[in-house]
Amino acid sequence: MGFDTVLVANRGEIAVRVIRTLRAMGIRSVAVFSDADANARHVAAADLAVAIGPAPARDSYLNIPVVVDAALRSGAQAVHPGYGFLSENADFAEALASAGVTFIGPPVAAIQTMGDKIAAKGTVSAFGVPVVPGIARPGLTDDELIAAADDIGYPVLVKPSAGGGGKGMRMVERPADLPAALVSARRESAAAFGDDTLFLERFVLRPRHIEVQVLADTHGNVLHFGERECSLQRRHQKVIEEAPSPLLDPETRARIGAAACDTAKSVAYTGAGTVEFIVSAERPDEFFFMEMNTRLQVEHPVTELVTGWDLVEWQVRVAAGEKLTADQADIALQGHAIEARVYAEDPAHGFLPTGGDVLALVEPNGDGVRVDSGLAAGMVVGSDYDPMLAKVIAHGADRAAALRTLDRALADTAVLGVGTNVDFARFLLADPDVVAGRLDTGLLDRRAGDFVATAASDEQFVAAAAYLWLRRFPAPGADVWEAPSGWRVGRHAPVSVRLRAGERTDHVHITGSAGAADVRIEDGESHALQAALAGNRLTVTLGGLRRDYTVASSDGTIWLAGDGVTAALEEVREAPVRADEEQTGDAELTSPMPGLIVAVGVDDGAHVQAGTVVVTVEAMKMEHALTAPVDGVVELLVAVGDQVKVGQMLARIQAGDGANECQ
Repeated sequence: MGFDTVLVANRGEIAVRVIRTLRAMGIRSVAVFSDADANARHVAAADLAVAIGPAPARDSYLNIPVVVDAALRSGAQAVHPGYGFLSENADFAEALASAGVTFIGPPVAAIQTMGDKIAAKGTVSAFGVPVVPGIARPGLTDDELIAAADDIGYPVLVKPSAGGGGKGMRMVERPADLPAALVSARRESAAAFGDDTLFLERFVLRPRHIEVQVLADTHGNVLHFGERECSLQRRHQKVIEEAPSPLLDPETRARIGAAACDTAKSVAYTGAGTVEFIVSAERPDEFFFMEMNTRLQVEHPVTELVTGWDLVEWQVRVAAGEKLTADQADIALQGHAIEARVYAEDPAHGFLPTGGDVLALVEPNGDGVRVDSGLAAGMVVGSDYDPMLAKVIAHGADRAAALRTLDRALADTAVLGVGTNVDFARFLLADPDVVAGRLDTGLLDRRAGDFVATAASDEQFVAAAAYLWLRRFPAPGADVWEAPSGWRVGRHAPVSVRLRAGERTDHVHITGSAGAADVRIEDGESHALQAALAGNRLTVTLGGLRRDYTVASSDGTIWLAGDGVTAALEEVREAPVRADEEQTGDAELTSPMPGLIVAVGVDDGAHVQAGTVVVTVEAMKMEHALTAPVDGVVELLVAVGDQVKVGQMLARIQAGDGANECQ
């Protein structure tokens, strides 16, 4: 049988990507959207869209009865869950079956077994698939986990039995740190998955994260589509992925592929799935099963580019009962593909989540470049959902060519109005170890501290000033005296703009007309300037060198994208104020991001030492612990469950013992 209408129970870039394939297959697509996503790109891309509730995911995208009802009301015969949200939820699959709607995914039993990592390890081990040494059984207490850790051997990895994406995982190197790690891991796991069950594994030194794509039909056929290297990750969240892995030789590739197929067979799997393995960089021929993701993976495009298979299309075909049309020998890997995830985050400030209005968008194109994106100009990036915005993928004849293509594509990627990790991704791709393929899961964290955001250049200061200057020119036919030419009797007066970018603040002085002007920064050398503005395209010729920018502004900030760099410059209208008085030593803790207070580590009025965790804020699935910068007495201004804004004061620390010295 086939489907004529499929509902996509997701949002963002994966919803757009699935809808693209459905359209190519001639299948009517249905989107669902929360109040926060009413103007989202995936809504506009679908043939029909159904509102499913308020912004919080639990009230919309995770609300099973509402999503099932949307499928029924829209006439969908099947539902594609994408990844995240309800994609690995057995209750959702059962609810759809009860409603007579096909779940485009594996059987419920497979979801249940592989969704419980403890059960999964036991199941695949019985099928001959190697697993990491550790302790994994239901209901383990903290005391039992602590007692087992010495036998397993440090470092150990604390892992939640439910869920994925690195949530709740902790690497612990010393016995003294394990109790606190278990407490925080249980809290994060319970919040993310509704289940705080934990287990322990030995942490493999210099581990590499390698996964294998499998596809199985309802006729007993199971194929693998080669492996993906996913070792470049931060806090267990992947950032750069590639296929094939530069580590594996053909013999190991065949063995790990066969192990992945055995894993799928152990649970009578159908549909697309990914089997994840840990491989030691020191022993590349030795691999251990970690888990199976019973869904499509974020990084599936690299597999599609090296194999030529549309995995979403075959998810739909398999769910409709079709048989796979190839044998394992027919699956060949052609060239190399690398993917970079684009996140709404600030790598220069601890990767804190960002957000804002998408004022303008620049996306790359060309041979060997693919973009999977949920972005559109005018949309709002908030803190309700995962911070991943898009993926930029490159394919080349070999790994070196793919790396070059991806770097060029990222240089042509910009989200004006929202800070992203694009600059950091390019920094990472240029790392000598990454270029050489010497990867491990700790490499990114080791290099993150070396990253320095690209500073705004003189040219960008001039371009931002020229943009503001041109916008002040009147429309044709208006009073000539309104033009900001600086004209007066005698020598022309310059038009001055004061701009700030990062730690730098400078005046830019422009004299003349739009077609012919002079410009200088502070008291520096004067240069010839020509500038033209058409929509959001700004052309600046400075000293004979022309550059083209995409430009947009909001709330006094000018965003520029061009020449491989995105910069945000703030127009400063007031004179700077410098506080010369001596600091009192007291401190205020303010939220670095919009989010939810998920933990308070101290009581109001408690005496704390510098470094004590006072409150923990969660946003976009990330926790950020705020610590006391000085010894003193805490005054709490928030409680667990409070929603807070960026910059909101959360606590005060009165330095010293807190006693009032004015008796």
